[in-house]
Amino acid sequence: MSAINPPFRADHVGSLLRPPAIHEARARVAAGELDAAGLRAVEDAEIASAVRKLEATGMQSVTDGEFRRAFFHLDFLQQVEGVAVTGNIAASSDSATTVHMTPPKLSVRGPLRRVRDIQVDDYRYLASVTTRTPKVSIPSPTMVHFRGGRAGVDIDAYPDLGEFFADLAAVYRAEIDALYAAGCRYLQLDDTNLAYLCDPEMRAGAIERGDDPDALPHAYAELINATISGRPDDLTVAVHLCRGNYRSTYFASGGYEPVAEVLFNELDVDAYFLEYDDERSGDFAPLRHVPADRTVVLGVVTSKRPELESYETVAARFEDASRYLPMDQLCLSPQCGFASTVEGNRLTEDEQWAKLERVVQIAGRLWQ
Repeated sequence: MSAINPPFRADHVGSLLRPPAIHEARARVAAGELDAAGLRAVEDAEIASAVRKLEATGMQSVTDGEFRRAFFHLDFLQQVEGVAVTGNIAASSDSATTVHMTPPKLSVRGPLRRVRDIQVDDYRYLASVTTRTPKVSIPSPTMVHFRGGRAGVDIDAYPDLGEFFADLAAVYRAEIDALYAAGCRYLQLDDTNLAYLCDPEMRAGAIERGDDPDALPHAYAELINATISGRPDDLTVAVHLCRGNYRSTYFASGGYEPVAEVLFNELDVDAYFLEYDDERSGDFAPLRHVPADRTVVLGVVTSKRPELESYETVAARFEDASRYLPMDQLCLSPQCGFASTVEGNRLTEDEQWAKLERVVQIAGRLWQ
């Protein structure tokens, strides 16, 4: 099977269902029966086990499953001085009633500072337990802005939003530099906001918060570019877009057309992991905007349901997508992780591993 190195023809977004030992350890921490060192020891053992299982599926990229996090983004961003979680924003789905959850809102309460390494030790451990390519997924810096907007950024700390974006980019540059120095060569930015800006109701919510949904994609492209500017040539940076992934439900809908030109032509990343597992993501026509030097990983296999996609179904989707982008620029993955939060999606660990094996098997036939 030919491969792009990385991303790989068969790839995955990152998070994995938390095994029982992780849930038990977290419960013991909450009850005051286990300290942070004890929790980390459990996480280490479970990550090493998950890595062996990932490798057994045939995946060439390996993550730590985000086993050390409760949320894909909050655990990282709350370690940035000045960031706080302050409530939630509305979803355009029925998640508020079905799973009693809408996206958490981040606010900026003071100057943004990186006061410690955030993901570096986690990367070092992951790299020590795999012979494959370790991938680090971190939340996109846009997550600090979109859900609160101008009102969510303290006016005394940042009377000028330009200074806010500059400080935020500096925090990320420092962390990315430290990850690279530790050996990281494959980095993924998880970004729901650019996908949320494809949803009419989410766009209306941005207007209510005082932002222009047509201007935001440009501002976010500038922000992301500022965080990765000057990166070494051998550091692959991908961005992953989805519309929510909490206990097998979602928060937004809408095709990529409203952000496609900016996403593919202003964002200076190497690859895109795009959610495409159902009609909520629209058609493949926005792929016509992708330049010849970029790779798109199509998430046409769902991580939300256990049923295994057939080769014929996935091949038909890729035939459709290849009308807009050559197969040489395409890869295959699930549309999102299996556990963007500690609760996880509604399938079993065995069903999760079967999904990942199926991705590898289908990719092997598509690019044989």
